[in-house]
Amino acid sequence: MIDPMVPTADILVVDDTPANLQLLAVMLKERGHKVRPVPTGKLALQAAHKQTPDLILLDINMPEMDGYEVCMALKADPILADVPVIFISANNEAMDKVMAFSIGGVDYITKPFQFDEVEARVETHLKIQRLQATLRQSNERLRVLEQLKSDLTNMLVHDMRTPLTSILSGLSTMESMGELNDLQKELLTMGIRGGQTLLGMVNDLLDISKMEDGSLQLERGAGESCIIRGAIAGGE
Repeated sequence: MIDPMVPTADILVVDDTPANLQLLAVMLKERGHKVRPVPTGKLALQAAHKQTPDLILLDINMPEMDGYEVCMALKADPILADVPVIFISANNEAMDKVMAFSIGGVDYITKPFQFDEVEARVETHLKIQRLQATLRQSNERLRVLEQLKSDLTNMLVHDMRTPLTSILSGLSTMESMGELNDLQKELLTMGIRGGQTLLGMVNDLLDISKMEDGSLQLERGAGESCIIRGAIAGGE
């Protein structure tokens, strides 16, 4: 029965025994998957490079290039390294299984196999693979959004600093001109203090932004006090 939760997958089946190859291919196709059966390790690598599969069922005992060698070659390739490999073998020793997992296999099925078991493990690892792919896409979208947020914050903070400095300069000039009554002086003082507070907040945001991107660092100096290291461009 086709599981609607697992979309059609491209599965590479590698086995030098024709009967096993045919049986797995027929049964996986009945589950709605695209199956590419190959009888040797070298052909498996060629097929994987031609089109990246969603999952690989891999025999171990094969002539010329065994399953372990195939798996190590796959994991050494950045494009194919994340493809899940399920070993399917007559080898039933613990060391065989340890070896399979140590080189990157995600599962191990012992021959003679029951197809219900093969199907269950295939579907499980396909679901995991798709969840991981979705998670990677979500993380990338989050990274892009965080970068956009950071860029926007930096732009706004920088744009606020210049007019604030101009306003404070103008208020200070007015304060020094004299001939102001007490109310005018009080209002100017309030304006200057408020502007200085806001400018201090803007400068703090600039420092935080620079610390986040690594261009501004805190170093512990004498007396365990923290010293900010890093030049702020444009005299900031």
